[in-house]
Amino acid sequence: MYEVKGKKVMVVGLSKTGVALTKFLVEEGANVTVSDHKSPAELANYLDDIDQYELNYDLGGHTPRTFIEQDLIILSPGISPELKIFEYARSNGVQVTGDVEFASSYIEEPIIAVTGTNGKSTVCKLVEQMLTKSGVHVWLGGNYGPPLIEYVRKVRSGERAQFVVAEVSSFQLEHCETFTPRIILFMNLSENHLDRHRTMENYIACKRKIFRNVNHETTSILNADDKRVVDLARDPVVQKGRILYFSRKAALEPQIMNIGGAVNIKKEIRFMVTPEIEVFHTDDVKMMGRHSVENIMAAILAVREIGAKPEVIQEVINDFPGLPHRIEYVRKAGGVLFYNDSKATNVHAVARALDAFDENVILIMGGKETGVNFESLAPFIKQKVKTLILVGEAKEKINRDIGDHTQTFLIGTFEEAVLIAYQKSRIGDVILLSPGCPSFDLFDSYVERGEYYKKIVRGFS
Repeated sequence: MYEVKGKKVMVVGLSKTGVALTKFLVEEGANVTVSDHKSPAELANYLDDIDQYELNYDLGGHTPRTFIEQDLIILSPGISPELKIFEYARSNGVQVTGDVEFASSYIEEPIIAVTGTNGKSTVCKLVEQMLTKSGVHVWLGGNYGPPLIEYVRKVRSGERAQFVVAEVSSFQLEHCETFTPRIILFMNLSENHLDRHRTMENYIACKRKIFRNVNHETTSILNADDKRVVDLARDPVVQKGRILYFSRKAALEPQIMNIGGAVNIKKEIRFMVTPEIEVFHTDDVKMMGRHSVENIMAAILAVREIGAKPEVIQEVINDFPGLPHRIEYVRKAGGVLFYNDSKATNVHAVARALDAFDENVILIMGGKETGVNFESLAPFIKQKVKTLILVGEAKEKINRDIGDHTQTFLIGTFEEAVLIAYQKSRIGDVILLSPGCPSFDLFDSYVERGEYYKKIVRGFS
């Protein structure tokens, strides 16, 4: 736990997380400085949320002298710790940390931490619903939902959960030294955020930090079908705790039933961590995509560790509709089906989305350029995509990588891209927004992008 009363503490990055950190620090009696390279006008909404507090501000840039005057600097997830200003602060004896490392130091309750490249938020929500409906009081937050520090504020006000479910990103794990989850769910690993981490090796190194403090009380739930995840399990540190696997490969059933875990065979999930095999059924799953079964298996393994009721688990499997912006059905217009997968901000997510459809897909891709390679999508494009519509900063790169494999159009604006997709469609086609890129070239978030897509589509007659 950090002792911040009477200390000079700086919050860098006035985002949702930055605001929550600022409120907590003031409430704890710290002398708080807020720093952001954006101007006050750009930060107006966030500033309105903290204008009742007595704060120091360093906006429109970062003043080195202000940084070295601090006792502690806490970074919001979007802020890279590699910036020179932080090296300068560290060299002057100032401690620099991140929001999850800071917040988790105050949390006494066991933490169920979910990470990986894709599927994190869905798994978090499944875990929350399965536990809540089983009578277990949980709090959900982190990278999905409210920032983790908001749970600490709730505890201070008298509210306490039995378990904390936290989605943690590579940006948040980058800072973690003492973070010690009780249950770790590691969903998958594929190329992502290379604009921040520069190399896949650096990205994996950040993700690996979730295992830093594994002990005999830790349960790690890992994807047996992902070679990179399995490789992480070979680390002796990971092996200090209990390891459970999940897989969609029926051939792995004997091994997984022997060591403990879950396997998907046809329309069944076979689960075993006790002497008896439990069976859950997937006939009525509402979420699209074969990968959804992976998310369900991981959630089952986590919640059965805690004692969630089998009948409740099956009820959630049947009823959970999925989260918005994840292969979300929008509507049918002119005999064409529209799906919104705006949350697909990396190549692996696009592959999973295309895997949910047979053929005749008109795919809209593009967004912020992050340096990733799209060539691994070539088999999906050849087999399933009749027309590829590219838009945004990354459209030229995507075109070079996969544009030759189908009819491809490079479009100037997002709205025009959706309109062209509709013009090129025929009865029975699927129009899928699955960008494969972050949204920050044209939108503030994947949510804004997805909502704008749905607004356009709902306007079609």
